[in-house]
Amino acid sequence: MSKLNVDQKTVYELFSDKRADFLIPDYQRPYAWDEEQCQTLWDDIFNFAFPDNNADQFDDRKDEYFLGSIVTYKNDNDQSEVIDGQQRLTTLMLLLRAFFDKFTNMQDQSSKSTRQRIEKCIWKTDTFGEAIKTELKIDSEVATDDDKEEFLKLLRTGSIQVNSENKYVKNYQFFQKRIDSFLQNFPSYFAYLPARILGNCILLPIEADSQDTALRIFSTLNDRGLPLSDADIFKAQFYKFYTKLGKKDDFIEEWKNLEKVCNDIFTHSTTTPMDELFTRYMYYLRALEGNKSTSTEALRKFYERNKYQYLNSENTMLDLKKLAAFWQSIKIQDNSKFSNEVLKKLYILNYAPNGMWQNLVSTYFLHFKDHKNLLDNELFLQFLNKITAFIYTYAITNPGVNALRTPAFDEMVNLVNNNDVSFSKYRFDETHTRTLFETYKFTNQRSITRSILTWYAFTLKNQPLLNLNESFHIEHIFAKKRYQMEQGLEKVEHLELLGNKILLEESINIRASDYRFEDKQKIYSGEVRRGSYSKPSQIDEISLLIQKNKFDEEDIISRNNLILDAFFQYLRAEDLLLAN
Repeated sequence: MSKLNVDQKTVYELFSDKRADFLIPDYQRPYAWDEEQCQTLWDDIFNFAFPDNNADQFDDRKDEYFLGSIVTYKNDNDQSEVIDGQQRLTTLMLLLRAFFDKFTNMQDQSSKSTRQRIEKCIWKTDTFGEAIKTELKIDSEVATDDDKEEFLKLLRTGSIQVNSENKYVKNYQFFQKRIDSFLQNFPSYFAYLPARILGNCILLPIEADSQDTALRIFSTLNDRGLPLSDADIFKAQFYKFYTKLGKKDDFIEEWKNLEKVCNDIFTHSTTTPMDELFTRYMYYLRALEGNKSTSTEALRKFYERNKYQYLNSENTMLDLKKLAAFWQSIKIQDNSKFSNEVLKKLYILNYAPNGMWQNLVSTYFLHFKDHKNLLDNELFLQFLNKITAFIYTYAITNPGVNALRTPAFDEMVNLVNNNDVSFSKYRFDETHTRTLFETYKFTNQRSITRSILTWYAFTLKNQPLLNLNESFHIEHIFAKKRYQMEQGLEKVEHLELLGNKILLEESINIRASDYRFEDKQKIYSGEVRRGSYSKPSQIDEISLLIQKNKFDEEDIISRNNLILDAFFQYLRAEDLLLAN
């Protein structure tokens, strides 16, 4: 049975202990607290120590303020390796160091006594209790933290680099300013605040008997809402595995590089970038297991299975690096790896109504990549066409990403078993589906509206590839405001038909605004009303609109039918319609 040593302690009791020796290990995240969090800590502590701005209302014997827990275990060097709590631990050290410096020239007994107590919290002491100014009570080996040396130097010497932008220095300077302001407002009570931090602010150190136990506690705390990512836990497991292989340093460097890549490419994820990578990889692993269940486990629960079996394999890290590089190539639209047609299809999918396509594509890549981590462009194009047609239609017939799980998971398993992706069990009835499309309200707020318009833009053979970083809006060709002012349509609902909408660059869309069609044509083409000139739209269909004499209700209906006819021809070509 695992043993835990849990003993509530004051800040002074924890830090001044002669055996106190904290290590923030190299697999931890870099220091992340900013001024807002430091302000919250300062306000909370001040309001606790000086109730209603009155030092005399505080009861030294009874009043306590809980700062949180610190989860550690004793490593082979008898150091308390910090698994959770490094952010508050580090910040408290910065706060104490700022107070220590302020006491330097104060000679009253309370100030000297408080300074000596702080000294024992920051530095190790010799046999006679004297501080050894070269040996700190805390050390950091965080491999991905480029500023840690400046932090340790700051604690040792109190000196900082002028105009430094690292978080340690900025937070230290923040505390210095707050302490200066506090001294001006409460000069007679200055020593009371640090004394009450040391003696009445409480920490809950939880010392586990092993790293495994500490990590389990860490995971439990994460379940209860602390801002810890699943990838942090995975990193710790990887770290243990690679340490046993004697490849710890290589792993740290690889992880650091992987984080940089993920931070660059997964910028719109609802989770952390690294969690996003692990999620996409999880769906591939599920497919290999033959798992078609629509009840997906939480990310951490999946990787925890069988004692983290997937994280105790060098192949996993290799796959993750390859997968991240693949998505990076998609993000930068790398034409050395993908054909122009493939890049166009990937652009279209970038505006898919949900993110399931990313899991399908990740599974496809990991299974079919060659020894150079490349895909056959022709086969990949066929796959992209199939999933685009299916996902876009399913969003209308069976809205919601959860509904898509059943066919998507089926096809992921098909992929890893070298079967063609066909969605043969989920083909659409043409009459029913056409009716759904014709009656669907394609408002701008619905993501499928942009999805279909983006797909249609690329049905024109001269449509060039668009840059993923450029913003395109949905333009009402017949302006909504113009209708409100002049009517001009028999049915107001025709304003929201796909036939009245087109993708358009943000800047051109703003300029086109609510003008009449004949005025919009000049803006679309680059001929702006006041005689200035700008580039014409990159949307090829715009060149056709410019040539029209008018765009009225008849044109809206005609173009709407054209879009729907083209889409259903696409479904027919992809064999996704049931035979009549």
